[in-house]
Amino acid sequence: MIDRNQTCGIGQDSVPYMTCLIHILEGWFGVEQLEDYLNFANYLLWVFTPLILLILPYFTIFLLYLTIIFLHIYKRKNVLKEAYSHNLWDGARKTVATLWDGHAAVWHGYEVHGMEKIPEEGPALIIFYHGAIPIDFYYFMAKIFIHKGRTCRVVADHFVFKIPGFSLLLDVFCALHGPREKCVEILRSGHLLAISPGGVREALISDETYNIIWGNRKGFAQVAIDAKVPIIPMFTQNIREGFRSLGGTRLFRWLYEKFRYPFAPMYGGFPVKLRTYLDGWRSEDPHLTPMILQNQPKHLFTVKDPDQEAEVVII
Repeated sequence: MIDRNQTCGIGQDSVPYMTCLIHILEGWFGVEQLEDYLNFANYLLWVFTPLILLILPYFTIFLLYLTIIFLHIYKRKNVLKEAYSHNLWDGARKTVATLWDGHAAVWHGYEVHGMEKIPEEGPALIIFYHGAIPIDFYYFMAKIFIHKGRTCRVVADHFVFKIPGFSLLLDVFCALHGPREKCVEILRSGHLLAISPGGVREALISDETYNIIWGNRKGFAQVAIDAKVPIIPMFTQNIREGFRSLGGTRLFRWLYEKFRYPFAPMYGGFPVKLRTYLDGWRSEDPHLTPMILQNQPKHLFTVKDPDQEAEVVII
């Protein structure tokens, strides 16, 4: 930072360093009144920065629609079917996963700690905290497919299935909206399943304090107990620093409770470091009940940071 009160000499005069620097730049670029241009650029920065912060979160939605367009093109290129003898969509999933994994690495330096908790085969229930935009879960699904060769079913809110153009994306990446019996059936069939007990309400209302908003929901715990599968808590550090929502205001909370649609605007999209942590519980514990799991979310999201010796409460 150059102090405007500091001076430098030009000829016989003594002028502030910033003015001196501007004179030098004017000579280099061959322009006059460079300070006026810089002041105008500074004004534009202050005007457009709020707009950029509001637009960046929706870039993620733009990427999702690009993914959907790719899937439609892929679907119509039947000649590619012969290249993937196991499943028509495996090639598409691998391509999409690679692209999203690249975006995760470049924009957020995304890391997953505890990937060994994900079984190579067999079922597991993944319970995750829902950010304003669950981009960390998209990255996580890409990591699982790349490193484990597995798809992860996910329970999505009903409104997601009503978004125009999303049906193919949800079908290819195995999203469902329940009910509990269907979740148990999927787990008993040997698949991975992810549930966010807080759902859209948690995405809208929670904030940078990472308060968990599960209400009275304990169906996820009953699913794990009925299916007798491991529970894998998942939490991503800085997901609220990357994207934030105005859903905690009274107006947008009322709108959500009234219409069950996330009308609240979001902002952010900052290139913050994202680290996803995984841990493991055993749902076969005879003392484990849905009420215990529901009432101990802080304990559920307490894991050991591999870079530290001590246990770290990440929420």
